[in-house]
Amino acid sequence: MDGLLQPIHLFFILLIVLILFGPGKLPELGKGLGKGIRDFKDALRGGMAASDEHKEEEKKA
Repeated sequence: MDGLLQPIHLFFILLIVLILFGPGKLPELGKGLGKGIRDFKDALRGGMAASDEHKEEEKKA
């Protein structure tokens, strides 16, 4: 697993994605990926905030 994400590997991965989906679909794929990452981060933050609130309630009791 050493050196898995070397620049030449990333280049070939991007080339394969371009061939599979075509240049017209790439912006749509990027937008969907960005939205997914954003939603995931928001869910993590929401879970941590709920966990913090729960801990605060336990301290008061």
